[in-house]
Amino acid sequence: MTMKVALVTGGARGIGFGISKCLAKDGFTVAVCGTKDESDVAGPMSELKALSPDSAYFKCDISNSTSRAAMIEGIKAHFGKLNFLVNNAGIAPTERKDILDAGEESFEKLIRTNLQGPYFLTQLAARWMVEQKTASSEENFGIVNVSSISAAVASVNRGDYCISKAGVSMASKLWAVRLGEFNIPVYEVRPGIIKTDMTAGVTEKYDKLLAEGVALQRRWGMPEDIGRAVAMLLRGDMLYSTGSVIMVDGGLTIPRL
Repeated sequence: MTMKVALVTGGARGIGFGISKCLAKDGFTVAVCGTKDESDVAGPMSELKALSPDSAYFKCDISNSTSRAAMIEGIKAHFGKLNFLVNNAGIAPTERKDILDAGEESFEKLIRTNLQGPYFLTQLAARWMVEQKTASSEENFGIVNVSSISAAVASVNRGDYCISKAGVSMASKLWAVRLGEFNIPVYEVRPGIIKTDMTAGVTEKYDKLLAEGVALQRRWGMPEDIGRAVAMLLRGDMLYSTGSVIMVDGGLTIPRL
């Protein structure tokens, strides 16, 4: 089979690792990027390579343009191709503060990582995908942006995070429109309450909300729930659905009376 290479940003931890594992199980070769040194992700990468031996790790700070460009060049040198991009990497606010009190430093840092970085990484990857598609029209390419229910659900103590995810949602539509002529689909996957290290500090809060029925399915979402959704999209199960938003939130955002 022709190798299918998928880049998963933040793919060695949390939701990203759930995505990486699901893709590896489905036969994808996974390029994982993160800010840690390779020695610090030896455990998850060993687990991933047991499923997909050719998978590789690339150190990258997606908020930095030089780092993004170097990673793409590294993937070109290592694999010679890139079929899919999964923009998953993101950070939580430095501190949760009411929007009446929040400062600009945290806002700027979060926007650079959660919105600006993925937007311009998509630009780099999309240009390369268009070149590859022109050279080999039978190959499949695609992009998935992992956003959050916070793209639509307001949390006034983390306004910067909500704004970044709303931006990712619009970016997904923009890239779907721009890449439509090349038959490169773009999707948004919107997770709900997912059990990761990012939500570990608010476990008690969300345990209580879930028990009270904030979501129709009264359990935490798991990284693999997101991974299965992304794998479905990259397999090509929804090829005629570019621009779609895939909700993976246990029914949390369904309006109810």
